[in-house]
Amino acid sequence: MLQQTRVATVLPYYERWLRRFPDVQSLIDAPEEDVLRLWSGLGYYSRARNLHQAAKQTGGQFPSGYEAIRGLAGVGDYTAAAIASIAFGRPHAAVDGNVLRVVSRLTNDSGDIGSTVTRQRLSQAADRLLDKKRPGLFNQAMMELGATVCLPKNPRCLVCPVAELCEARKQGTQHELPVKLRRTEPVRIDRTLLIVRRKERILFRQLAGFWELPEPEHLPMASLSKCIGEFRHSITNHIYRFAVCEAFVKSRPPLLHWLYPGRLELLFSTTSRKALRVAGIQGS
Repeated sequence: MLQQTRVATVLPYYERWLRRFPDVQSLIDAPEEDVLRLWSGLGYYSRARNLHQAAKQTGGQFPSGYEAIRGLAGVGDYTAAAIASIAFGRPHAAVDGNVLRVVSRLTNDSGDIGSTVTRQRLSQAADRLLDKKRPGLFNQAMMELGATVCLPKNPRCLVCPVAELCEARKQGTQHELPVKLRRTEPVRIDRTLLIVRRKERILFRQLAGFWELPEPEHLPMASLSKCIGEFRHSITNHIYRFAVCEAFVKSRPPLLHWLYPGRLELLFSTTSRKALRVAGIQGS
């Protein structure tokens, strides 16, 4: 849940999640609709699907080995190393952004941190530094060091417990590291969502388990009335500007459905909920 999402936002979702799924088996037995409903609002729904799939892969018994953990749906190198070391004492360095920054300064590595080669080199250096007897504590200490002391812009070298070991501090390059040369400009995309009414019902299409408002490409026969507002929505480096427009159709096209937006059991996508709020429609 904390991937791409702040702690303050996550906490109420996390608490509701544990109330509904107090153990792995309850998550395994749950239908995907329940999983997505509890996740609704956090975005990046592939995370919820991966978590659900990973629970099924465990069969109710969580694996303790790094490779087995790494094989679970949605689990990458960092997550596998963190779980293996902290929960099971396995000697694997957990390398996140904070740890990459710490290691780049400790070793005075001026390579582009956006490069796969550099990240692999820093990960190998982290493995060499790892305390094999206490890997979980060591990994947590490295993460905390990066989060609270070895800060991106103003490293607190005077209170750093490993300052004497830091090659960047010896060379006076700590403020220049890590180096990140590549900057991806955000992609800006304009799209339109249509509000098509029939009394109290709205026309929707279903996609990946969620109900979505249609776009003009889904209703080529629609007559546009007026645009009533817009909103922005960001996904990674894509920034979308959605126009919300009212439209009319003479008949319901195939694969679209008339729904009451106030039905609580329906799973609306984040963009659909935002559009309904723009339109002042209750239940959004």
